[in-house]
Amino acid sequence: MMGNQPIMVMNTNTKRETGRTAQLNNIAAAKAVSDIIRTTLGPRSMLKMILDASGGIVLTNDGNAILREIDVTHPAAKSMIELSRTQDEEVGDGTTSVIILAGEILHLSQPFLEKDIHPTVIVRAYMKALDAAVKIIDQLAFPIDINDRGALMNIVTSCIGTKYTSRFGPLMAELALEAVLCVAVDNGDGTKEVDIKKYAKIEKIAGGSIEDCRVLKGVMMNKDVVAPGRMKRRIENPRVMLLDCPLEYKKGENQTNVEITKEEDWAVLLKMEEEWIQGVCAQIAAFKPDIVVTEKGLSDLCTHYFCKAGITALRRVRKTDNNRIARATGATIVHRVEELKEEDIGTGAGLFKVEKLGEEYFTFFVDCVEPKACSIILRGASRDVLNEVERNLHDAMGVARNVVHDPRLLPGGGAVEMAISKAIADEALKIEGVEQLPFRAIGIALEVIPRTLAQNCGANVIRTLTKLRAKHADATEENTGGKACTFGIDGNKGTIVDMKELGIWEAYAVKVQSIKTAVESAAMLLRIDDIVSGLSKKGSSAGAGTGTGVAPMAEDNDEDPPEKLQD
Repeated sequence: MMGNQPIMVMNTNTKRETGRTAQLNNIAAAKAVSDIIRTTLGPRSMLKMILDASGGIVLTNDGNAILREIDVTHPAAKSMIELSRTQDEEVGDGTTSVIILAGEILHLSQPFLEKDIHPTVIVRAYMKALDAAVKIIDQLAFPIDINDRGALMNIVTSCIGTKYTSRFGPLMAELALEAVLCVAVDNGDGTKEVDIKKYAKIEKIAGGSIEDCRVLKGVMMNKDVVAPGRMKRRIENPRVMLLDCPLEYKKGENQTNVEITKEEDWAVLLKMEEEWIQGVCAQIAAFKPDIVVTEKGLSDLCTHYFCKAGITALRRVRKTDNNRIARATGATIVHRVEELKEEDIGTGAGLFKVEKLGEEYFTFFVDCVEPKACSIILRGASRDVLNEVERNLHDAMGVARNVVHDPRLLPGGGAVEMAISKAIADEALKIEGVEQLPFRAIGIALEVIPRTLAQNCGANVIRTLTKLRAKHADATEENTGGKACTFGIDGNKGTIVDMKELGIWEAYAVKVQSIKTAVESAAMLLRIDDIVSGLSKKGSSAGAGTGTGVAPMAEDNDEDPPEKLQD
């Protein structure tokens, strides 16, 4: 204070929250986000209908899809939404449970902050509890044979059991498993590479019924041949040539001036262009391909020469589609016609055909010998149904991919969470001092998963959870012969069942990732003790914001500018 005048260090338009207020506000925001999607967990989950920015309707119970469409301004809430996106990108499933878990951990942190336990102490205890939880999960996990299709189907069916498509029986699980096993490539060192993003393309075609969905042993794309009346639309055992160079005369990149003194020179110039194209077509025809696919343009003259040679051509094919065709047919994408070799021709496809589905023509390269790339055709009554089926299929393929990468399983239905909760409660007794309470809190927080499962299927939550606790408490090593207790909640009936008998399994990678992400994000949010949001008024050059994500405050007459969350 100078002369009893406070020194203003920060801009007067800046909004600032510090200390306890910031921490409690962060906890409240995280809890609000987790409450939004709490009802979407489990097989008896509810759906959410959201009107997106472009006026379309999103109808889903997928945690990531819901939060992606929600417009939030609180920085802690944005951080929570980022969690579900990370989970979706990393393992493809568990997006709902990670948010619910993080919200519950933060909710249970509030009493510790009110007791003046320092956030660093709480975070330290949480990290110890996380290490203990991962050790317990490692003990509960057991390996499976990835060549056992029945076991893999059980896991993928468990994943889809909580989704909208569960009503269609095992169809979606079969599609997901078939697609993942199709694109899996053995690295030679016992591991497998599964790139479903690049090589498993989902094609949504409105119309038909869900039962018409199938995985092609090859590639499909929304293209027709260049000259429909003159080129073949069906070829068996085709020789496929893939190019990414234009089959038309090159135009000058900038403005090109040609000065001609004689009239005949103009004809010579045109003739040279035609001869160049004829030469290129002759080079291609020398390899006797049945189909030529190029990512660039293809001129009318070139089309004429191809028709004379009996070659079918496709032009302006996407790079990603061309890569898939290369992988499915065994062809190599060539960059210059002069570099063509016989081994670049793909002969792996059994059939090339063009079919009309709905209003559009689709090209198929199917019956491939060793496809290693596939297209999944989804049919359904409406665009909304197809979008939801696609989201469910993406999650199922994520789970199948995780199991192929790391073939270990865990019991589902909240059995793992209850086992960890009991083990952490026992472990907490060995810890002395203030850290004991936050350590135990992680175990209590994990019980939110079975509790929510029981809530969502209308069971008596307190009785069911007490019974489940008793089952896990009785399951000592002497009683079970050293085996882990696998009792959990049947999400359909709300009863307590042994998950081994019910056949509900979860992938190891999904479970570990969701618990790690939830605990680490809660720890990060707890360590925030100052939130500064720069608020700039219109027309003033004052601080334009600090990247906190808080929406600028409006003038009396102005509306809040809509802040749209990026996909």
